Amino acid sequence: MRMSCTARRCAIPARPSRAWLKSAVAPAALLIAALCLAGCHNISDDITGSIGQDSVPPNSPAQLQRYTEDLGQRYDAQPYDKHTAMAYARALRASGRYDQAVAVAQRLAAKYPKDMQVLGAYGKALAEDGRLREAETILPEAHTPDQPNWSILSAQGVVEDQLGDHDQAQAYYRAALKIAPNQPEVLSNLGLSYALSRQLPLAEETMRLAAAQPGADTRVRQNLALVLALEGKFDAAQGVAQEDLSPVDAAENVASIKEMIAQSDTWNQIRSYDKPKLAAAAPHRVRHYARLNKTPPEDLRPTQVGAAD
Repeated sequence: MRMSCTARRCAIPARPSRAWLKSAVAPAALLIAALCLAGCHNISDDITGSIGQDSVPPNSPAQLQRYTEDLGQRYDAQPYDKHTAMAYARALRASGRYDQAVAVAQRLAAKYPKDMQVLGAYGKALAEDGRLREAETILPEAHTPDQPNWSILSAQGVVEDQLGDHDQAQAYYRAALKIAPNQPEVLSNLGLSYALSRQLPLAEETMRLAAAQPGADTRVRQNLALVLALEGKFDAAQGVAQEDLSPVDAAENVASIKEMIAQSDTWNQIRSYDKPKLAAAAPHRVRHYARLNKTPPEDLRPTQVGAAD
């Protein structure tokens, strides 16, 4: 069974929309919407190479606005400067201005059609703007089997999850984890993918591993809280949520998920869905490496989460 999720990276809300809560009826749609709303896939950026640490957008909204405006002025003066244009596109993505980020990245990709770093930025911008089929076409061009990029593999996984092909998405995440073992954002994406395919115990195990990593951020912990709540572990979910939210906001988040579950038989249907899958838990192979009908090299074939090379 495939379950799709509307694209566009979302911010962690204080609580799900009440209007949406009243409109959700189908258990499958309920789970999808809950994960899309409160548990967001992460499209990571590999900041090695010419785009370095100095191009990481600030977290403060006010600082981000100033940073983006400054880059915009520099971009207007030199629209084909690779460093400036890629940093500007990244800042626009961080600001939620996805369509503008696509326009900047597309213009740069037209200038540098063979530059894999530029194509990667373009593909990620497309994915965050919800243009999934275009992203599915562009992202494979951003790396090769002999020089794979874990952040591109993870982005390909996010696209496949949003298109509803969770088996393929999980294969991409596992391949990414072979290159970057225990990378928290990739683990978080894998955990969300398990949740979307209704494998909640496996989703929790993976999310806990992600949250335990030194680089885990707020999004990773809130995704763990969401999965715990979907399993009915409300006290544990609230405890995790309170690591980043106020007690009031954490309690409201958990109460909203409780309300969603109470509106239908969602919890029981999720827990009982396709139980033999959990027993098998065998990793899938990447069907078409990088969507170019290439067989992945042996060291990129999926393995269990977090396994070392």
